[in-house]
Amino acid sequence: MQYNNETVQATAKLKGCRMSARKMRLSADIVRGLPVSKALGIVKFTRKEGARHLEKMLLSAVANWSVLTGEEADEYGLVVKAIWVDQGPQLKRFQPAPHGRAHRIRKHSCHVSLVVENTVALPTDFVVEEEVAEEIEASND
Repeated sequence: MQYNNETVQATAKLKGCRMSARKMRLSADIVRGLPVSKALGIVKFTRKEGARHLEKMLLSAVANWSVLTGEEADEYGLVVKAIWVDQGPQLKRFQPAPHGRAHRIRKHSCHVSLVVENTVALPTDFVVEEEVAEEIEASND
């Protein structure tokens, strides 16, 4: 079987997540560079709110990779190649304070981007010519 050395990348994005970027980065740092199967196991048992969002993103990225390649994602080693968290828009609210004042409350949000990549070469469809097939059979005898 002939293999294609090109790697295929798939992405998943989460925009406007109602969590501060600093808190989400704590969860993102845990899975960076790990195989997807191991990352899913770690995220599933991590007791951080950001881990729930990352689990959904990992599953989405694996599904996107399957659609791009037309292959089953379980057969090939996928790795979390990159993950980054950017700050999103802030909702600005006010809370009453003593003496008729108001204190500002900032409700943070973030954008998360995740890239998975295959580490094993993908098989490509090819047709073996009759001469090459005969040479292979002759060398095996």
